Amino acid sequence: MTLQMRVYVPPHPLIKHWLAVARDALTPSALFRSAMTELGRWLTYEASRDWLPTEETTVQTPLATCPATMVTPEVPVVVVPILRAGLALLEGAQMVLPLAAIYHLGMVRNEETLQVSCYLNKLPARLDPNTRVLISEPMLATGGTIMATMAELTQRGVDPSLIRIISVVTAPPALQQLSVAYPNLNIYTAAIDEGLNAQGFIVPGLGDAGDRTFGT
Repeated sequence: MTLQMRVYVPPHPLIKHWLAVARDALTPSALFRSAMTELGRWLTYEASRDWLPTEETTVQTPLATCPATMVTPEVPVVVVPILRAGLALLEGAQMVLPLAAIYHLGMVRNEETLQVSCYLNKLPARLDPNTRVLISEPMLATGGTIMATMAELTQRGVDPSLIRIISVVTAPPALQQLSVAYPNLNIYTAAIDEGLNAQGFIVPGLGDAGDRTFGT
């Protein structure tokens, strides 16, 4: 699979560990939620490495003045969890980005046609073009949901190069669509799986992330 955009699979042992916990069909819902929180935390940590703007300043330590680097507070940072499964990664993302604004976006997929429709949109009419946007979506499968989400963001003025997507498991169909439409996009995922089954679920995947998170 050849992609124009950048897809990172961080080789972090904690990401690998919590991915294994999330994949296991015997993992109970409470532990699955913990795994998703941890994956949200570590994937956001990796995604923010060269993404957050910084500025040079000085601070006064107890002993002397010294140079320091701090995150620029004037640049907006936004997290967009795609409901409902994206909420599973939100708590971990907020641990890394506690001051980020949260805009919920609700998408539902017709299980027969696999077509996506939006039932909740809390995005503002326009976003500052310098806004850093983190999308939390546990699975990038057919690509319908994430392509609809990207369309909502870009038509509001967001620069795709400033968007980071964190996803637990991804599949080639979604990645290929995103690569063609948004070649300067950056995705951080725990795994790129082999493909989809007839129902549009990622294989081997981890099942329905929303159902397993909320026990419904």
